Amino acid sequence: MRQVLVPLLIVLMVLTVWSLVRGIMAFARTVRRDGSGEGAEGLRDMHLLQNRMMMNRIKFQGLAIAVVILLLMVAGKH
Repeated sequence: MRQVLVPLLIVLMVLTVWSLVRGIMAFARTVRRDGSGEGAEGLRDMHLLQNRMMMNRIKFQGLAIAVVILLLMVAGKH
């Protein structure tokens, strides 16, 4: 069971960091576009991307926590 859960945990951690970095990059682009006075359509898209990346990060973090709990349960049985 550990042979499956540990790689799964690593994948979830990488996805969490990836979502965080993409969200930060979208935020930085939003701040630059907002200051330059570009159109509202581009800003709306960046805001939607930020929100989507934040929800992905929360989802991946929750799944990673669930995997850690499973790992602890498996370790407690031995």
